[in-house]
Amino acid sequence: MSDYDTDVLVWSERQSALLRRRATGELVNDAELDWHNIAEEIESVGRSERHAVESLLFQALLHRLKAEAWPESRDAENWLAEARGFISQARRRFVPSMRQKLDLPGLYADALEALPAMMDGASPGPVPQQCPVTLDALLDRD
Repeated sequence: MSDYDTDVLVWSERQSALLRRRATGELVNDAELDWHNIAEEIESVGRSERHAVESLLFQALLHRLKAEAWPESRDAENWLAEARGFISQARRRFVPSMRQKLDLPGLYADALEALPAMMDGASPGPVPQQCPVTLDALLDRD
């Protein structure tokens, strides 16, 4: 069993030290470099960043839907403010290479599914069943 399986912190510190040494031209024992798991971890970083943006967009869509479904709720303005905050955070983390991997209609469908059946004793008002906004429009600062 390798450090990767038992103590990922020790593994990551050791692997990064070996890679840094190799990057400066020092000869290191390639057998000590855990190439398979290094590649997995690098790929995982990208997935994590994309998932973070997806989560923020989902939250923004859900809060917008709540405000649209219950516009008379005392919380409607707060939901819209929270949606703007989630969008701001998503905008900061978004990078253009994510564009083709983000499924905004799917996130919208998930937000629709997460919409409560009742809020303060009231059923939701009508909301669009298809995502009414593009990614560009959602992330636009205007």
